[in-house]
Amino acid sequence: MGILETIKDPLDVKRLEAGELPALAEEIRELLVSTVARTAGHLGPNLGVVELTIALHRVFDSPRDPILFDTGHQSYVHKLLTGRAGQFGTLRQEGGLSGYPSRAESEHDFIENSHASTVLSYADGLAKALVLRGETDRTVVGVIGDGALTGGMAWEALNNIAGRKDLPLIIVVNDNGRSYSPTIGGLASHLSSLRMTQGYEHVLELVKNNLGRVPVVGTPLYDTLHGMKKGLKDILTPQAMFEDLGLKYVGPIDGHDEGAVEAALRRARAFRGPVIVHVLTRKGNGYAHAENHDEDCFHSPQPFDVETGEERPKPHSWTNVFSDQMVKIGAERKDVVAITAAMLHPTGLAAFAEAYPDRIYDVGIAEQHALTSAAGLAMGGLHPVVAVYATFLNRAFDQLLMDVALHRQPVTVVLDRAGVTGDDGPSHNGMWDLSILQVIPGLSVAAPRDGARLRELLAEAVGIEDGPSVIRFPKGALPEDVEAVGKLGEMDVLRAGDADVLLVAVGPMAEICLEAATLLDAQGISATVVDPRWVKPLDRALVLAAAAHKLVVVVEDNGRVGGVGDAVARLLRDADVDVPVRTYGIPQRFLDHAKRAKILSEIGLTGQDLARQITEAVARRSPVMESHPARLVQPTD
Repeated sequence: MGILETIKDPLDVKRLEAGELPALAEEIRELLVSTVARTAGHLGPNLGVVELTIALHRVFDSPRDPILFDTGHQSYVHKLLTGRAGQFGTLRQEGGLSGYPSRAESEHDFIENSHASTVLSYADGLAKALVLRGETDRTVVGVIGDGALTGGMAWEALNNIAGRKDLPLIIVVNDNGRSYSPTIGGLASHLSSLRMTQGYEHVLELVKNNLGRVPVVGTPLYDTLHGMKKGLKDILTPQAMFEDLGLKYVGPIDGHDEGAVEAALRRARAFRGPVIVHVLTRKGNGYAHAENHDEDCFHSPQPFDVETGEERPKPHSWTNVFSDQMVKIGAERKDVVAITAAMLHPTGLAAFAEAYPDRIYDVGIAEQHALTSAAGLAMGGLHPVVAVYATFLNRAFDQLLMDVALHRQPVTVVLDRAGVTGDDGPSHNGMWDLSILQVIPGLSVAAPRDGARLRELLAEAVGIEDGPSVIRFPKGALPEDVEAVGKLGEMDVLRAGDADVLLVAVGPMAEICLEAATLLDAQGISATVVDPRWVKPLDRALVLAAAAHKLVVVVEDNGRVGGVGDAVARLLRDADVDVPVRTYGIPQRFLDHAKRAKILSEIGLTGQDLARQITEAVARRSPVMESHPARLVQPTD
């Protein structure tokens, strides 16, 4: 029996002799590699925190001492040490362990975060609650990667934490120089200098030689901006930077020396106030193929061969099409620039960056800054394309509304992973964007149904000069291109039918709607299928089309509340068209992790499910439909 098999809860970790810990770390790494090679998931971040997580559970008493991870994808080792090693083979599988902390899985998981830069705010609130309740013998631990420290919310939290000397709170900065890719910005420069050398004179020389190239944008603390007044020494190290805020600092510590990390954590806990513990780790540590993976140290690989490190070939994806088209647009339009929030490769902008290195801006994990910076770029005569995952647009809604749209700036936002994403669970499903975007004046939103339409609509979007635009597409392999059989205004007619049902297919739902239409034919119900292409604003031709049918059905991979279906119903009400409207989309709840196809089936977004539900809807309305005014209206060409 291995040591890991004896770990049922963190108390078992505490009982181990120090000499047993290297063997435990090796067993953990072997299980991480063998499991993620099969299930896919976040490998590099977890290989880097093995010794750190062991030390956390030897020093603190989880769950009495809450241990919080930012972001949650570095919590696999935590799961293994809190009684879930036997289930680890089910990672990211339907009914199995989540790839992020999950309150339903364990009392040791306090938060279910997978959006970066949030943990210090959680920790601040938890620690204040402990003080107010008189439970100051407990300690809150927030583990935050240096990449997450590029997000402004982390510094808002630090500002508040530093103002309370009595908070029983330890902040562990897991500094590996990377988020997905190497961390950028002012803080990264400070931490990088310390990683390169701990000798002050050597660091001083480095900074003197490079100070002119250090960007002002990205320097995280206002005290640092005034650091020159106090001399270079005060702005050279994180110790000075954090201690200027009033936070005690311990480090830097070798994050792969479990004994050193454990000693530093015990020292920090003894302070009984907010303390920064700076831990240096290597992403992918202990697995050579991850350590030597230039792109992202196996941050989140597809299934791979353990011996060779070769990933299973990926099918041509939506992201690939976007990537290729951006390079082409960049060649035609010198004013087009691109912005990524620390996700150059995942969002498909790496090829653009290689082709046009002076026209790409990586702002770190800072979506809010990305959007407002894009507004400034647009004001300066450029056309920015901001590429983010759909779930992360939520973080920058105010900036898109007030900084971009209010000023009618030509900024294009490209949302990858829109709709149901599946394996990454509730926080990553991009099911909110079509609802929140509906309220933004002057915004145009496109939803391509296939690769050909993605290329067309991206070209159209960067041609819009009087306001912002958004394009959204799902995760995964591309469907076959679906060519239109006709046009209705600017909408594509994908299938011409009689006056029974008008099926409005939003983006990739086209394939499902065409399947449903074929099945409806077998029931004697004729359906016309249209793809609006641009779902905001809606084409006025939709009013005439709806008036010519007895039932309008809108199908979208977005939450049903406030989405395209609601916009269609409102459009028809405003035009005094009384055709009934049915909306099919994602139920307004957080979805458990599973494959995309499985989730779509469970929520009724398949051709067969739609055909059945539409048949039932038609049957319920049949007496009314026979005398409906639509009978008197000729179908629109």
